[in-house]
Amino acid sequence: MNLSRLAIKYSKIAIAFWVAIAVAGLLALSSLQYNLFPEVTFPVVIVRAELSDPEATAETTEAQVTIPLETALDSLPDLTDIESTTYAKQAILNLILEPGLSLTEAETRTQQVLEQVQVLDTKLEVIPLNLNESTAVSYVLTSDRFNLAELTQIAQNQIIPKLEPLPNIQKIELLGNLQASETLVHFNGKNAIALKIIKTAEGNTLEVAQQADQVINQLEPQLPDLTIQVAETQAGYIQQATQATIEALLGAIVISVLTIFIFLRSWRATLIAAIAIPLSLLGTFIVMAIAGFNLETLTLLALALVIGIIVDDAIVEVENIIRHLERGHSARQAALLATQEIGFTVSVSTLTITAVFLPIALMGGTLGKFFRPFGLTISVAVLTSLLVARTLVPVLAIYWLKPARLSRNDRVTSSNPQYRSLLTWALCHRWQVIAIALIISLTGVALIPLIPQGFVPDLDRGEFNVYYQTSLPNIKLTQTPEPTPTNPNFSWLQQIARSPEQILLRRTSRVGTELETKISSLPEVTNVYTVVGERGQPNQGKIYLQLTPERQLTTNQVQAQVRSLLADTPNLTISVEDIPFVETGRDTPFKLALEGDNLEQLQATALKLKDRLSNFNSLVDLTVLGTDLATPAIIHLNGQRVVYLTANLAPGAAIGDVTQEVAAIAEPLLPPKIRINTQGDSARAGKILREFALTLTIAIVLMLGILYLPFRRWLEPLAIGLALPLAIIGAMLALLVTQSEFGMISLMGLIFLLGLLDKNGVLLLDYANQLSSQGRTHQAALIETGTVRLRPILMTTTSTVLGMLPIALGLGAGSELRQPMAVAIIGGLLASSLLSLLVIPVLYSLLEDWLVTRVK
Repeated sequence: MNLSRLAIKYSKIAIAFWVAIAVAGLLALSSLQYNLFPEVTFPVVIVRAELSDPEATAETTEAQVTIPLETALDSLPDLTDIESTTYAKQAILNLILEPGLSLTEAETRTQQVLEQVQVLDTKLEVIPLNLNESTAVSYVLTSDRFNLAELTQIAQNQIIPKLEPLPNIQKIELLGNLQASETLVHFNGKNAIALKIIKTAEGNTLEVAQQADQVINQLEPQLPDLTIQVAETQAGYIQQATQATIEALLGAIVISVLTIFIFLRSWRATLIAAIAIPLSLLGTFIVMAIAGFNLETLTLLALALVIGIIVDDAIVEVENIIRHLERGHSARQAALLATQEIGFTVSVSTLTITAVFLPIALMGGTLGKFFRPFGLTISVAVLTSLLVARTLVPVLAIYWLKPARLSRNDRVTSSNPQYRSLLTWALCHRWQVIAIALIISLTGVALIPLIPQGFVPDLDRGEFNVYYQTSLPNIKLTQTPEPTPTNPNFSWLQQIARSPEQILLRRTSRVGTELETKISSLPEVTNVYTVVGERGQPNQGKIYLQLTPERQLTTNQVQAQVRSLLADTPNLTISVEDIPFVETGRDTPFKLALEGDNLEQLQATALKLKDRLSNFNSLVDLTVLGTDLATPAIIHLNGQRVVYLTANLAPGAAIGDVTQEVAAIAEPLLPPKIRINTQGDSARAGKILREFALTLTIAIVLMLGILYLPFRRWLEPLAIGLALPLAIIGAMLALLVTQSEFGMISLMGLIFLLGLLDKNGVLLLDYANQLSSQGRTHQAALIETGTVRLRPILMTTTSTVLGMLPIALGLGAGSELRQPMAVAIIGGLLASSLLSLLVIPVLYSLLEDWLVTRVK
C-alpha cells in the first residue's frame, strides 16, 4: 500500500488528519508534567525483628534470627538483594526488590513467607517503603516572638490542615520539636520548626511544590509574627534543568530550519520540510501523554536528537519531488514519481532507527525502566516523522511547488566535483581506503581506555548535603552510672541515662551549630538547613547547603572547601554528598563490600585497606562500616557477612576508573577467604556496560535484519554493518578532548550514531542499485549516487551537529548530564558521515566484485 498515493488522492483528508494531530498534540503537551528524570518505583520492604532474650548478643541474634530470616526470604520472587544489620537483640533486614514491582504485592508476599518461619521469642514487623515517596519540599518556621512549642502549635493547627488536602501528598512530617518529633532543626543559625512534605509515589515533585507554595503564600499574611521559608526542594532545579533542555530543543529546531534554507536555497522547500518538525513533535506528545511520560531531561533530549532525522525524511522527499519537477513533470506527476522512487527506501531507513532504539525501550531492570521513555520517545518521533514525510509532504509539495514558480534559487539539484573526484579515487584505490578505515576504527577502540569511565556525570546543582555523625559514649543507657571521684563526666552520663535520646540530640545539635558557623563563612553559601535525628538516630545530622547563583566556584569546588573547613573536627564522621539523581536510599557513589566468614579478619582487612587508600586522591570521606568493636553490628549482604568501605568521589574522578584502581590496590591485601564485591555506582556502572553490550548487539542484529527487506540479499546490509565502527573514532576522540565521561549518557549518543550511519548507508546503496538496474556500471552508479545523496546526508549531519552544539557547550542547568551525549554525537557524526560517504561505496564495490567472482 502506497501511503503517499493515498494521501495525494485524498489530499484534503490528509491535511485534516494532520490538523487534528496538531490540535490533539497541543492538548497532550499541556497535560505533560515536568521532571528531572523518569519516574521509576524502587520498592523496599524492611523487616524488623526483636528478640525478647535480654542477654542476647549480636552474635546470638545473628544465629537465631537473622540467618533463618535471610534463608526464608531469599525465596521471594523479584528480589535483587537482602541487606541486614544485626545488633544485640535486634535485626533489621532491607529487602531490595525489582524496580516497578507493586509494593503492596511485595509486602503481602513477605508476610506470607514470615508466617512460615519459626523464629522463637521474636517480634516481627514488616514496613513497606516506596522510595518514590520522597520529599517534595521542606519549609522552616522561624519567629522572634514565638518559641518552638508555640511554633509547633501554629504549624499543627493552622498550616498543616491547609496543606494536607492537597493532591498527591502522602504525609507531612513536623520536625524540630523534641517533645513532638525527637528532632532538632536550624535554619541559617536559628532554631526552627520544619514541615517536610512527602509526595505520593505517583506525585510530581514540581507540581506538589508549586501547589504547596500557593497555600503558603495565602497563609503568610495571616501569620504576621513568623517567617515561612523554603528550606529544601528539588523543584527549582527541576524547573531550571527542564527549561534549559527545552531551550536547547528550540535552538535545534531553529538551527535545522536555517540549515535547510542554506542548503536548499528555496523558502518553499524549506517551509515544507520545516512543517514536519512541529507536527512530528506534536504527534509524539500524544503518545507520551498516553504512556504517562514526563517532559524530563531524557525525553526532551530524545526529541532534540531526532530533529535531524525528522528533517532528513522530509528533505529527501522534497528534493526528489523538485528533481522530477525540473524534468518537466506536473506537480502531481512529480510527487507520485518521487514518492514511488524513494518511499520504500525512506521507510526502511527510518525503521532502522526504530530498530536501534526499540531494544533500549525494552531493556529490563532498573536501567531499562529508566531509559524506556527515552527509547520510546525517539522511536515514536521517528515513526511520526516518517508518516509526515510520506503523507503531508507530497500533498504540500503539489500545492506549493508548481513548475512555473521554480526560480533559479528554487532549483536544488547540484553537483560537487570535489567529492566526485574523491569518490572516484577511492573506488580506484579500494584496499588503501579499507586499510585506512580499519586503522581509524581500531584507533577509536584503542582510545576507550584513555577516556574517563563514568556512570552519571556530576551536576553543578548549587546545592548539596553534609552528613555528620558524632561518637557515642560506650555506656549502657539503661543503667544510671554511680558517682565516682574519678569520673568527670558523671553528671552528663547521669542525664543521658535518664533521657538519652534528648541529651544526645542536643549534643549533636550543638556540634551542628559549630559546623554551620564554619560553613556559613563561605561567601558562596546562601542558606544552611540542618536537621538532627531525622532518621531516629540522635547522634546523626544532615546539613543541606544552598549556594548563591552568582558564585564563581562550582559545586564541587565548594564541596572541597567544606571538607577542608571541617577536616579537623574531632570525634566526628563527615560525608559531603551530592543530591542523588534518583532516590534509592542514602548511598555513596563508591561502595566496596568485603565478604567472608571470619568477622575479625574482615574488620582487620577493611581497616588495612582504608589505611592504604587514605592517600588515594580520587576518594574522599572514606568510611568503614561494620568495624565498631565497642557496639558490634554484624552486617550481611545476601546472607554473607560483609564490611563496607564507602566514599565519595573527588572532583574529576570517574567511578569506573576509580573502581579498577581500588581493585588493583585491594587484591594483594586480601587473605585467601576474603572477597571483594563492588556496590553502589561502581556496580551500576559495570552492570550498565554489560546490559548495553547485549542491547547493542540486539539492536545491530535487528537493524541488519530490517536492511534485508529493501535489498532481498545480505550484501548491502553487510557493507553497511562493516562501516558501523567508523562511528567510534569521532565519538571517542571528542570525549577524550573534552574529558567527558564514557558512561550511560554518552553510550546513548553512540547508539544514535549507529542508527544515523545505517540510514545514510541505505540512502546510498538503494539509489546505486536503482541506477545499476538502469544499465549503469557499478562504479558509475556509485559515483552518481554519492553526488545525488551528498546533499541530504550533509544536511542531516550539519543540522544535527549544529543543533547539538549549544548542548555540547554546556549551557544551562543540568548541562553536565546532556553534554557527553552531544559531544559523542558531534564527534561521531563529523567522522562517520564523511567517512561513510567513501567507505560504504568502497565496501559495497568490493563485496559486489566478490559475489560476481563466486557466481562465475
